[in-house]
Amino acid sequence: MSVSPDRVEAPAVPVRRPRVLVVANQKGGVGKTTTAINLGTALAAVGQPTLVLDIDPQGNASTGLGIHRPDRKVTVYDVLMGEASVAEAVMPTRIPGLSLLPSTVDLSGAELELIDKPRRNYVLKEALEAFADEEAGRFSYVLIDCPPSLTLLTVNAMVAADAVVVPLQCEFFALEGLSQLLKTIDLVRANLNADLEIQGIILTMFDKRNKLSDQVAADVRSYLGEKVYDTVIPRNVRISEAPSHGLPALVYDLRCPGSQAYIKLAGEMIKRERARIAA
Repeated sequence: MSVSPDRVEAPAVPVRRPRVLVVANQKGGVGKTTTAINLGTALAAVGQPTLVLDIDPQGNASTGLGIHRPDRKVTVYDVLMGEASVAEAVMPTRIPGLSLLPSTVDLSGAELELIDKPRRNYVLKEALEAFADEEAGRFSYVLIDCPPSLTLLTVNAMVAADAVVVPLQCEFFALEGLSQLLKTIDLVRANLNADLEIQGIILTMFDKRNKLSDQVAADVRSYLGEKVYDTVIPRNVRISEAPSHGLPALVYDLRCPGSQAYIKLAGEMIKRERARIAA
């Protein structure tokens, strides 16, 4: 009589989760939204499907990607309130491989509504984890564009993130603002997300004609070393013009210095991520 071999269970295939990066700085006007839009576009262009998650009530990332307010039927507000899933809120953009989870001014009231939730700091994290389980492999990166302040929305973003990307304007008070942000990251790491790390510092609005830009860049590099990207984003009028046309700078004018810098930055980011995985 033959004996059937014991059934061997196939090993479970791990869920491929996207790398979640929060683009944050407590100081406004440093290029957070510009970085989220153009870095996302550049990553998508090199075959890394990317989701830009707009968690700023101003909704500038949504506008900058050409999504008009009446077209934002389901938004991150609905996700945070538990009225929709991430999958229901994600919408395509005109950029192949780049999607958006939009925002509207409704989000400004979310903080008050979240206050009484028992796990209010983890709402976005849990929503993104559920999305990763449902849509395994759909995105390589999620870039979260934050408001320019430390709010419950920013905390939710940092709790949900694997790492923080910090756009830093090359100006006199840059290091002072950076110091405050690093303290915030340390607090989140100590109390809410022990795995949160700094993915990199991006020097923005660099003016090679201005000695101050060189001095600030040198100071930041001496302070944070390899955390600072080699690529710097120059001050460039075409980058400033692009959002008014609802386009990333890379689509508005691919050849301008700002667009070329973001393409180079995406390559440097991918290289860093591959080195992290290999380590």
